[in-house]
Amino acid sequence: MEYMKCYWYHDDPGDPILIYAELNEDRYEIRKIEIYKDGSIGYAFKNIQIKSMGLGLVPVPSLDEIAKEPEFDPEEITKAEFEKIWREKVGDRE
Repeated sequence: MEYMKCYWYHDDPGDPILIYAELNEDRYEIRKIEIYKDGSIGYAFKNIQIKSMGLGLVPVPSLDEIAKEPEFDPEEITKAEFEKIWREKVGDRE
């Protein structure tokens, strides 16, 4: 598994400004948390999505590829960091 967070710089209030993702070995999203400018959150896992764009249907590009786009600032995080934010924002839902 790989874990990442990515800041998304834009002006659309309907899109998140910070995304956390858990990726499998093929880089597909397993769980995702989206944080919006107004402080609200969305999340997705399995077939569940709450105020979220849902899990991606294609593999997530590498962090280097994502970083080539000026509106994105991605970074790898640890499993512990992801689990902490998941528990804080989503609870024990899996």
